[in-house]
Amino acid sequence: MKNIKYYIGIFLVLGLVFTSCQEDEAILGDFTLPSNVASTSEIVGVDTDNPYGDGSGFVNFTATADNEISYRYDFGDGKSAIAPTGEYTHRYTTEGINTYAVVVSAIGSGGILSSTTYNITVYSSFKDEEALDFMAGTVVGSNKTWYWAANIPLHVGLGPVEDDYGNGEFAYEAWWNAIQAWDEEKSCMYTNEFVFTRLEEGVTFEQTVGPAFIPGTYSDVLGVDGDMCYDETVVTTMFGVKDVTLLPSSSKAALEGTYNDEAYRSTSFEIADGGFMGWYVGASTYDIISVTDDTLIVRIIQAGNGFAWYHKFTSVKPVEGVVAEFESEFNTLFWSDEFDIAGAPDALSWTYDLGAGGWGNGESQNYTNNLENAIVEDGSLKITAKADGVGGYTSARLKSQGLFDFKYGRVEVRAKLPAAQGTWPAIWLLGSNIEDVNWPACGEIDVMEQTGWDKTITSAALHFPGNSGGDAPTNSIDNETSTTEFHNYVVDWTADEINILVDDEVFFTQANSSDSVFNLDFFLILNVAMGGTLGGDIDPAFTEDTMEIDYVRVYQ
Repeated sequence: MKNIKYYIGIFLVLGLVFTSCQEDEAILGDFTLPSNVASTSEIVGVDTDNPYGDGSGFVNFTATADNEISYRYDFGDGKSAIAPTGEYTHRYTTEGINTYAVVVSAIGSGGILSSTTYNITVYSSFKDEEALDFMAGTVVGSNKTWYWAANIPLHVGLGPVEDDYGNGEFAYEAWWNAIQAWDEEKSCMYTNEFVFTRLEEGVTFEQTVGPAFIPGTYSDVLGVDGDMCYDETVVTTMFGVKDVTLLPSSSKAALEGTYNDEAYRSTSFEIADGGFMGWYVGASTYDIISVTDDTLIVRIIQAGNGFAWYHKFTSVKPVEGVVAEFESEFNTLFWSDEFDIAGAPDALSWTYDLGAGGWGNGESQNYTNNLENAIVEDGSLKITAKADGVGGYTSARLKSQGLFDFKYGRVEVRAKLPAAQGTWPAIWLLGSNIEDVNWPACGEIDVMEQTGWDKTITSAALHFPGNSGGDAPTNSIDNETSTTEFHNYVVDWTADEINILVDDEVFFTQANSSDSVFNLDFFLILNVAMGGTLGGDIDPAFTEDTMEIDYVRVYQ
């Protein structure tokens, strides 16, 4: 294979006359005019059989000049770039063999330019007609309106651009994935409407209803407050019909990563003239993660290359305030304990963690297997934390380790929580390989935790390598009757996603991937701790309090 080089020598004829004390420079005051501008263009993949390249569309440009401080390229396809060294690689993406008028400008002091124009013919084999059909319709002149998928959790998320902590985090919302349906802070943007229109060649984009949301990660660039909506006086590129260019994806996420255990589509689209889809981070190029007739999931890298944002859109306008019903794929009861036999918990289903020592969290209780701490009566399992009368506390921690473990499914625990200050109830899952790999390499799924100081909310979290302890992804939900009424605490765990719910309301969602720790067997744990990290200060008058569990059910 060889590369064809186009060499262009330019001597610019100016419509101005300069007086100079040097014969080889044109100087006007503090402005120096570049001269002897030249450029080479190297089309990648050219050989005898492929005179216009290998179809990748890549061209390597090199420019030289005298008295220049930088260079500007206008590539003839609506794109331009500044190249301080004169070297730049550009990708042409319009399908077929096309000729472009390239303008190469050498920039001198004071911004004065010397330019040349020449033609280059390049072959690009890239196309994704199906994506265009989904985005805008199949008929020339047809259009489709897209809206924020505000009726589902995780319609916005955040992750690293390329960092990988061992679970492919660069390709999903590893940093922030707690947003729920109809998030109050983001409510100002849910009026957005985005229209893609099908043309004879390609599509156009128009945001027809504002405003623009500016996250706190980018607001400083604009000198405005973050996590707020703004109109076109702040984000001036919001409105207007703009061309859309489809191009092959080049991000690490698209080339190497997966989302919900599926590869990216490997197609990107770029909105011209600074266009964007509602969430303004100074960028206009989106990786298409997936697209169907009514769902569009995209990833955009914030200008500055520090953050990758994930957005979900729908072509069916959501009804404000109405949350899409969560549908589980697990409907067959696989294992359960209904706690209908009075006495000690079933020894075929449950064993115990025993002892004191703080359990890594500064906890104050001593775990026992005594009936006063764990008993089945009145159709419920009752785990009771008690003051021992000598300044300490006893409680119980039941687990199914070695008796029952499983991979994937829907776990439903119906429970009423203790009300006393300092109690820390928990319903959780731990990786069955903990004795081999230790924590957090084994993984942990916290279905329900409640602090000892606020009994009106419950929370959920995931712990795994690189994201454990205080760095674990977490979210909470209002639960004002948690200590007076029974509620259903649920995790729905698949190879693609982990959803945690209270009474059928999803409030925590995280993508799962094939290389995460959440693809092995886990076992169940039920306990009430005293004090410690989430228990906090214990009421000095505490005597005892109980978590009651009506049933534990696992569906697969």
